[in-house]
Amino acid sequence: MHYYGMVIRPPSEAKSLILQVTYGCSHNKCTFCPTYLDKPFKIRNLDDILDDIQSAQKVLPHARRVFLADGNALVLKTEMLYTILDKLNSSFPDLGRIGIYANASDILHKPDSELQNLASRKLSIIYIGLESGSDKVLERVNKGATVQEMVQAVTKAQDNGIKVSVIALLGLGGTELWKEHAIETGKAISAMSPRFFSVLTVMVVPGTLLHEQMIHDDFVLPEPLDMLQELRLMLEHTDVKKGCIFRTNHASNYLALAGTLPKDKSRLIEEIDGTLRAGESCLRPERLRGL
Repeated sequence: MHYYGMVIRPPSEAKSLILQVTYGCSHNKCTFCPTYLDKPFKIRNLDDILDDIQSAQKVLPHARRVFLADGNALVLKTEMLYTILDKLNSSFPDLGRIGIYANASDILHKPDSELQNLASRKLSIIYIGLESGSDKVLERVNKGATVQEMVQAVTKAQDNGIKVSVIALLGLGGTELWKEHAIETGKAISAMSPRFFSVLTVMVVPGTLLHEQMIHDDFVLPEPLDMLQELRLMLEHTDVKKGCIFRTNHASNYLALAGTLPKDKSRLIEEIDGTLRAGESCLRPERLRGL
């Protein structure tokens, strides 16, 4: 296996075989994201990818999950994805699920029939960063997509048989837009009704534009307990109709929560309230937080 630069994956892909099919992110302009500052976007050579699959098959012949990296690997042409997925399925007889990161445009540019064919090849889950349900916040952080586009993308993927895990970022609205960020994110999640909803917390990293903005007081990060208030407000305005698995188990978060929406909504809010009453001593220490 060959890897280049920083390679990340969602927490739920911790036990997956990571196959790097692209380098970096084709957008790579979000003000808060330091992940791919070390490498320009590039599509890997298909023969090299197939060689990596062959090498992995010798070491992990019983792999059950595969995650296709980097940042938005769904940007690949569909025929190339077919070839990669077919090779994975023929190489790993126990394979049950293939996951991938995507931007909204990656999904919207693919016809329904192509998404259905990807699903039939076990591309079972797409991870997409909503980040915020506020178009004002998305514009400020250079997300490159509108809320409407992301709602359409999630709906389209799920209508064609691919589950979607949606990610939002606490603190992204700063102290100025935190209420709008929280409320509108809850509304966007309600419109999407994704199978999975994960909340992470912004960590301002040197080298990013957001860090420069914070230095010049153009962005003020909320305090940890204030971000829990933000999470509470977000959940209050989240009204999904189907079972949505909710998690805040990422290392960036101050409080780990788990439940299913809407069933556990009241309990989750009560847990947040209990932590707010207890104060910062009950939060994850800064030294234990990570990207």
